[in-house]
Amino acid sequence: MTAAADDPRYDFVSRFFAPRVGIDEDPVCGSAHCALGPFWSQRLGKPRVVGYQASPRGGVVHVDDRGDRVTLAGPAVTIFEGRLL
Repeated sequence: MTAAADDPRYDFVSRFFAPRVGIDEDPVCGSAHCALGPFWSQRLGKPRVVGYQASPRGGVVHVDDRGDRVTLAGPAVTIFEGRLL
């Protein structure tokens, strides 16, 4: 779910639920912001937007729409680390 933000610090707010695959609520979903960022960027006419995911833990994601790529920035917590051989 997403909507325009009432708070001037953010351009949009969101929440992410996927209970069918075991995610009751994602605290801050980077992959969702890869889609939400360009959506709000186009709607607001801004190449860079700031989203707030309003989960209980909550978090801010800065999204830069670069056309064929999207970059995300903000505080993060490493939850998985791996190495491909």
